[in-house]
Amino acid sequence: MKSHRIRHQFLLEPELSEKLDNLSRDPSTTKSAVVAKAVEAFIERRGENELDRRYGVRLDRLSRDLAHVRHDTEMILESLALFIRFLITLHAHTPVPDRATQAIAQDRFDKFVEQVGRQIASGKSSLGNENGGGGEG
Repeated sequence: MKSHRIRHQFLLEPELSEKLDNLSRDPSTTKSAVVAKAVEAFIERRGENELDRRYGVRLDRLSRDLAHVRHDTEMILESLALFIRFLITLHAHTPVPDRATQAIAQDRFDKFVEQVGRQIASGKSSLGNENGGGGEG
């Protein structure tokens, strides 16, 4: 079954008309096919603009939020690195611990991990803000 097509008439500037002629020189392509593809592409691009209008604000907000999270993470990692450097410097001349000292250290570490888990589960923060984040909520 042959599709139904509608005839349109329109005017083109001479330069654009010449470009259309050049595109349709290939025997497998017609001017109608080139124009139809161009109109279809134009309409689809307008649809993309609609998506930008619809979701652009949300995506921009998410990008800003992600940038804040990245910044906060970098601050946390830098703080942790400085703290570790401080501890290593502070304990540079401490003798190698024996098994009993290592067991006490492991027990303290396990208790520390448990406490962190409880704090996170309760939603409380040791830094004083309820949401656990570094900024305004």
